[in-house]
Amino acid sequence: MADSTTKIPFVNFEAQTRPVKAEMLEAVSRVLDSGQFILGPEVAAFESEFAKYVGVPHAIGVSNGTTALYYALRVLGIGEGEGVDEVITVSNTFVATVTAIALVGAKPVFIDVGSDLNMDPSKIEAAITPKTRAIMPVHLTGRSCKMTQIMEIAKKHGIPVIEDAAQAAGASFQGKRAGSWGAMGCFSLHPLKNLRAFGDAGMITTHDAAMAEKLKIMRNIGLVSRNEIQYFSPNGRLDELHAAMLRINLKHQDQWNQEKRRIVSYYNEGLKPFVRVPEDRDGHESVTQVYTVRAAHRDALIDHLIKNGVDAKIHYPSLCHNQPIIEKLQPNTGPLPETLTAAREVLSLPCFIGITRSQQDHVIQEVRKFYESK
Repeated sequence: MADSTTKIPFVNFEAQTRPVKAEMLEAVSRVLDSGQFILGPEVAAFESEFAKYVGVPHAIGVSNGTTALYYALRVLGIGEGEGVDEVITVSNTFVATVTAIALVGAKPVFIDVGSDLNMDPSKIEAAITPKTRAIMPVHLTGRSCKMTQIMEIAKKHGIPVIEDAAQAAGASFQGKRAGSWGAMGCFSLHPLKNLRAFGDAGMITTHDAAMAEKLKIMRNIGLVSRNEIQYFSPNGRLDELHAAMLRINLKHQDQWNQEKRRIVSYYNEGLKPFVRVPEDRDGHESVTQVYTVRAAHRDALIDHLIKNGVDAKIHYPSLCHNQPIIEKLQPNTGPLPETLTAAREVLSLPCFIGITRSQQDHVIQEVRKFYESK
């Protein structure tokens, strides 16, 4: 059992990198020796391997997850017509989701979430207007949204779905992986994500070959050749070095996701008497990008944990619709009772590859001590 001086970090990159370090250095050496650093064979290979992993024919490597969302909206022409286009999404997400919507000139429409913290499909139809151009569900914390219902509604109304799968590489619902349901799936491969680069990186997945070709042009400053531009578009290329190292991580991803599930199972067993734990049901297979519980007296609990060496965090302390810069967009915001309740309760605990049982026991013990004192 850990003692009172234990310090448990929220993440530990070194613990996960150590077993694959030699492979990583070989990949870096291969790129350095090749002399190709932009849109070369490593990017092409990683795109092919990632597409196969997700279960789609096309994957387009980009510079980060925000860029992925931006290009996905752009390629559908959202924000380019008369009036202000609307995109239905959720408020309990990282601000990049809304940033991408705002950057193309569209307006977010916020709807409520369910008990799983993901978009509530039953709230979608009431939010649809003649200006609705896309639905953007967010697979939060590594748990897939209820995509069967979302896709049925989208198909009924002829509205494309862009999956914000930034936190969900490898997650699935009813046997189908996040990023393979909608018109496009958008992934962040930031170091904090399950499938992580050693810097910023992102990916867009799609079933549409023509869309994939347009996205490849857009990420390359809109160029169709060295000297001919087709679109005005920001540079959003994925670098060869990142792609080469991501190929190594992708090979180990399912193994790491299984390890996360073992970590989560152990946490759930110990914490279930005290907090509301995340559990997979009804065809879900999560990958737990962050281990988020719902806790009474959350703010007091996090203070207690931090004082006792547990680096706990809140995802997210500020809901998007309450941020002043987003309020200026005048977003359409319906009643969000579940979103607001969850925002007062959510708490993320250390859950990284390499965390020890002793460290987990310390976290569980401190949560138990807090509630027993209540």
